[in-house]
Amino acid sequence: MARYLMTHSLMSSWLYAMKENPFEDMTSERDPLAEFMATLNKVPTPPNEAMANGIAFEDLVTAITQGRGDPKDRWYDAASKVAQIVGGGVLQYRASKTIEVGGLTLVLYGRLDCLKSGEIYDIKFSKGYDRGKYTDSTQHPTYLELVPEARGFTYIVSNGSEVWTERYRRDEVPAIIPTISDFLDWMQAMGFLDIYKEKWLAK
Repeated sequence: MARYLMTHSLMSSWLYAMKENPFEDMTSERDPLAEFMATLNKVPTPPNEAMANGIAFEDLVTAITQGRGDPKDRWYDAASKVAQIVGGGVLQYRASKTIEVGGLTLVLYGRLDCLKSGEIYDIKFSKGYDRGKYTDSTQHPTYLELVPEARGFTYIVSNGSEVWTERYRRDEVPAIIPTISDFLDWMQAMGFLDIYKEKWLAK
């Protein structure tokens, strides 16, 4: 029986495309629906500066947890604080779970930055941070579904100098299944479900 991959990034891209932004106009550089369609079709996109910085920062954190890392690096102090939190945990932990939604067999999948002592951690590199920034994210509901024994999910956010944390307890996180159901219903209504089945067929 066919199984289809479902990820936080795909749902996140869809929800971003669905949000009505009153400040969007014809001169906007970003086209959320086009970006979602690129994600749906698995069109490779070159990393932008923000993504590149995020990867570099995470690599530095990993290096520090392994006793490496250049103290002269401009982000070393902040990365060291993050490394203290995730050190001793399992980094880049791959988790998957087979679920049935909307008559389809789905493989929910995620790669956790860190799993440590019943807590999931995700490292974010961001220019700025406001409390509650990730409240509406599909990431923590998805990952807590993937790791049923986890008590909570913590975002570790840094701009390269400061470090913030934002934690969600399991009992305050909504289930991700209804969002997946809404996503599949929308895809069906828009005529995109066949594209999804073709591009996201699980191996």
